[in-house]
Amino acid sequence: MTTQTSLFDISGKVALVTGGTRGIGLMIARGLVQAGVKTYVVSRKAEACAEAEAELRQYGQAIGIAADLADPLQVDRLAHEIQQREPKLHILVNNAGATWGARFGEFPESGWDKVMDLNLKSIFFLTQKLGALLQAAGSAVDPARVINIGSVDGLTSPDYGNYSYSASKAAVHHLTRHLASHLASVNINVNAIAPGPFETKMTEFMLKSSGDAIAQSIPLRRIGQASDVVGTSVFLASAASAYITGAIIPLDGGFSTTR
Repeated sequence: MTTQTSLFDISGKVALVTGGTRGIGLMIARGLVQAGVKTYVVSRKAEACAEAEAELRQYGQAIGIAADLADPLQVDRLAHEIQQREPKLHILVNNAGATWGARFGEFPESGWDKVMDLNLKSIFFLTQKLGALLQAAGSAVDPARVINIGSVDGLTSPDYGNYSYSASKAAVHHLTRHLASHLASVNINVNAIAPGPFETKMTEFMLKSSGDAIAQSIPLRRIGQASDVVGTSVFLASAASAYITGAIIPLDGGFSTTR
């Protein structure tokens, strides 16, 4: 019988967090490591991986691996490396992403392709290639977990010219539902978190110029904090959410209700 304490216990599990060396990815990775999860973090830059690994190892087991997930060959290489290191993968957090902003008449095809390849295509193929490890980790009582990081911009129409970003995140949300339906039979739960504004490098320009106004436009009157995304991620990785799959959770203080 699952006790209230064990509902949220994820210690001893193995996780992979893409885009895990900064921003929301690093917040999630830090929370997982602190919860006793052996956590792999992935980033394009080897130096960033080394720095994140050093920081995270203060709390527990962490390994950084450099890979550019916009490149299908590097997706293959990353999956192969994880397969060589681990017999099971309990938690996959698909967080790596990019954005691009331009006026409608000036938006370039390169900005469309770059964002779609990383934000959407890489999620599908990395999940596909790690499917056997996820299946090995899951059971009917405690499924393996895929947590995709979407965005409030995939739920509502943004005020900015980030056309490929918002479209990619809306697609991530629907891919989450599609994968959840297909992978339930092999004990893999797939859910998504759709964050609103958090303090990250991606939102730095926006928050620097109009952070106070944005905070005031959010019903809870603040920007997201690390504890918010860590709590949601631990919930989605734990026994507490074993009966939840195909869900898109707005983590935005109510922001999506106002747009």
